[in-house]
Amino acid sequence: MARLSLQAMALAMVMVLLTVKWFAEAYPEEDLVVKLPGQPKVGFRQYAGYVDVDQKVGRSLFYYYVEADKQPDTKPLTLWLNGGPGCSSIGGGAFTELGPFYPTGDGRALRINSMSWNKASNLLFVESPAGVGWSYSNRSLDYNTGDKSTANDMLVFLLRWFNKFPELNSQDLFLTGESYAGHYIPQLADAILDYNSRSSGFKFNIKGVAIGNPLLKLDRDGPATYEFFWAHGMISDELRLTILSHCDFEGYTFSSPHNVSKACNDAMIESDNVISEYVNNYDVLLDVCYPSIVEQELRLKKMATKMSLGVDVCMTYERRFYFNLPEVQQALHANRSHLPYEWSMCSSLLNYSGIDVNLNMIPTLKRILQSKTPVWIFSGDQDSVVPFLGSRTLVRELAHDLSFETTVPYGAWFHKRQVGGWAIEYGKLLTFATVRGAAHMVPYAQPSRALHMFSSFVGGRRLPSKNTFVH
Repeated sequence: MARLSLQAMALAMVMVLLTVKWFAEAYPEEDLVVKLPGQPKVGFRQYAGYVDVDQKVGRSLFYYYVEADKQPDTKPLTLWLNGGPGCSSIGGGAFTELGPFYPTGDGRALRINSMSWNKASNLLFVESPAGVGWSYSNRSLDYNTGDKSTANDMLVFLLRWFNKFPELNSQDLFLTGESYAGHYIPQLADAILDYNSRSSGFKFNIKGVAIGNPLLKLDRDGPATYEFFWAHGMISDELRLTILSHCDFEGYTFSSPHNVSKACNDAMIESDNVISEYVNNYDVLLDVCYPSIVEQELRLKKMATKMSLGVDVCMTYERRFYFNLPEVQQALHANRSHLPYEWSMCSSLLNYSGIDVNLNMIPTLKRILQSKTPVWIFSGDQDSVVPFLGSRTLVRELAHDLSFETTVPYGAWFHKRQVGGWAIEYGKLLTFATVRGAAHMVPYAQPSRALHMFSSFVGGRRLPSKNTFVH
């Protein structure tokens, strides 16, 4: 019996190995990234390239796909989109926040991100819409864009991307992002759910939505900034009281945010001036990196890294230097159309709809939740751009509108025997969580806490509310 058992185990192991080998080899060989310049050796595969979303006009989106660190065939697939609108998910999410590599201090190589989210999931990053990063269109009119066309293109992209990677068709799919992805992700999820309802064939196996520091409702998220300034000692009591008494934020818009009384306008302008070259409004705790100094150091092949609270505050400049190296673009199969400009984090080509920026995303989130799709909204608590103050209020109002009961009361969650942040759950579907010490780009400032939160999300687990574990 023991001999038969060992033979059965050996046969099962062979079958597993053959399955994993087939799973990986069935991917598009032409998109395989053999090795990035200066990349440490890793055991997972990377793919990058283009998906044509409109072949007639020549509109294509660039993607970067990273397998899970271990057992990718058993892990879900997570899409990540950065915001802007018009900023790169490759430069942001993939190589500054949650991907497997960070640029080195000299901008010429890569180092391992030990807290990459590919510990828990396969990861897909897309430069969207066309005009962002290496994504492009041969029709310049396409750079006049907005939320609806961006969501439609992403739906087409995903359908055609799955044709490249058919083995992933049945994987659990999670949609994630940050900032203006508060528009991108809900509208994409809505489009996917609508597609699923009409499709008699392939359906996306969508399992959840998570968005960090998301712009959801401008007339609520905008004024939260000034309350954040005051709560962090950045503006005076007098300025706060002036804003409270003279500013009516109903109808506050991106195109005319100061279309208010003179007293309100003057107070907001004075408050906005607290953000200067000496303060990082995306993370008010971090020191700043001085561009003129770091760019000179990169050209001279000196180490540009400047650390603050354990974070390389010059990473954005090191990243831009790295992505503009010809050998890096060649390794990524990027810039196939030989764009007449350098890669940059946020696009100067796009003319993005200012009207769309003002859209209220709460009704869209409501439809997603009504489809029984879980939604997590998470916020770094040191962000003044889209502070948690507005997001927390909006989530509570959304839960009330849906008649969701509080299923986990507001309280601390823990990671490595320390408070990781605070969280509340409504109706077993809607979660709001803060990440302590993080800011607008949560995985950048608090990689370990961010990974723990993400692993809980894709694993269908609540954040731990008791300090009784070791991770």
